[in-house]
Amino acid sequence: MFRFIGWFLLVGCCVGGALLGFAWREAHRDPIVRRATIALPDWPAGKPPVTVALASDIHVGGGAMDAARLRRMAARIAATRADLVVLAGDFIDGHEPRTARANAPVLTAALKHLRPPLGTIAVLGNHDNDSDPRAVAAALAAAGISVIENDAVTRGPLAVGVVGDSYSRHDDLPATLRAMRSVPGARLVVTHSPDIAPTLPDDTPLLLAGHTHCGQVVFPLVGALWIPSGLGERYRCGLIRDGTRTVVVGAGLGTSMLPIRLGAPPDLWLLTLGPR
Repeated sequence: MFRFIGWFLLVGCCVGGALLGFAWREAHRDPIVRRATIALPDWPAGKPPVTVALASDIHVGGGAMDAARLRRMAARIAATRADLVVLAGDFIDGHEPRTARANAPVLTAALKHLRPPLGTIAVLGNHDNDSDPRAVAAALAAAGISVIENDAVTRGPLAVGVVGDSYSRHDDLPATLRAMRSVPGARLVVTHSPDIAPTLPDDTPLLLAGHTHCGQVVFPLVGALWIPSGLGERYRCGLIRDGTRTVVVGAGLGTSMLPIRLGAPPDLWLLTLGPR
């Protein structure tokens, strides 16, 4: 009996160790590039389609994102040759100001190599807002990235409205909608947490977000251990058709809390947007 228990514990430790090693490697792998073509009903007449790269949740300073890996991630984003790059928040790991300040130069050094034709747009996430948002925003600006919150800009044929992160209560959707409706182009909304999706009006057909890490650790049959969303599985991951709206939620590039991923590999999206 004791011998059986001993073998059982040994096998369990071996399986657990192998699973943990796989999850560590999964968190450190290169991102999967996911692709989709999305038609926008308000596309300006005569304008050709554009490509948009969506990446999120870098979490530099965490166990899965050091300077070398971030440089590699930036190169992967640049390799998509997207017309516009969107970075949907959580550039910093943890919630400490010193982490943000220490890693600000790392962000600038890696992300300054992103030079898409229509530029790079970023919104801060809850980790950025909780640590040192000024330091993070300054680091991104030094890399030539437009950091936007509750405002809108025109980029090519797109009117991009950027809503502050709702998870950390920095969102002002009415202000963003007013700004977006004052600029020309097909409407695209960007934010960090996808939880604002049900509150968007009908004339905002596309939302890009991150934040959930697609669950980060997702077991077969059991599902995700934790989803940082008040809406649970509804906007956990991927491309979601939500009535007349499309919501795209990236899995992110880094990790939060533990440097592991299981069933939710890092990814970035390359979206082709155009007319119907």
